[in-house]
Amino acid sequence: AAFISIQAFPALLDLPEDLEVSAVSCGSRHTAVITRGGELYTWGWGKYGQLGHGNNISSDQARRVEHLVAKGLRVEEVVCGPWTTYIRVLE
Repeated sequence: AAFISIQAFPALLDLPEDLEVSAVSCGSRHTAVITRGGELYTWGWGKYGQLGHGNNISSDQARRVEHLVAKGLRVEEVVCGPWTTYIRVLE
C-alpha cells in the first residue's frame, strides 16, 4: 500500500523533470497536474477512483491518466474536490 502524506502546509511537487506543468489542483488527499501538452497526471489517495486510473488504488507517485491519452483527449482545466477530480477537455 502506498504511504500518502497529508500536509497542512505548502510542499514541493516531486514530478519527472521532463514534465512542463501548466496547472495544478489539490484535493483533500490527492493532487492533479496538467502538462503543457494537455496530459493529466494524478497521485495521492484513490479510494473513490478520484485519480482517474480506473481503480481505487492510492499512489504516492505521479501517474499519467492513460484513458484520456487513449481517447485522444487533451485536458485544458482540472479542479480537485475533497474526493473528486473534474476536468475540461478538448478532443
